[in-house]
Amino acid sequence: MFTPNSVTWGRETVEWSFCGPQDPEILEEWKWMGTPIWSHGGIVCTGETCKNIVKMTFPKGAALKDPSGLFNSGLDGNARRAIDIHEGDKVDEAALKDLIRAAVALNLKGKSKPKPRRASSKRAD
Repeated sequence: MFTPNSVTWGRETVEWSFCGPQDPEILEEWKWMGTPIWSHGGIVCTGETCKNIVKMTFPKGAALKDPSGLFNSGLDGNARRAIDIHEGDKVDEAALKDLIRAAVALNLKGKSKPKPRRASSKRAD
């Protein structure tokens, strides 16, 4: 289990979830007035730190299996799901890593490397 540090718990909670071996190709960017965005083949997750919670939002969360029940916010939506983490909450590290891996796999599903362009069959006159 992961328990956020009580002093700087917000930012460390968000950063923690993307450290380690779940996907070395995840890119961290800062967008939308300082919101951290993690992506690989599309947005995997956003991390918003508020006064009392850290919110990890998965834009395609509704399409992900969540057998551990980590998603606890945005459950009525058609696409997004979120995990609200309050100070002192314990988060199942393995389950969170599985969600991150599943989100990456969903982003990459059906995507392939671009095919090389074929030479045009038109003849120049």
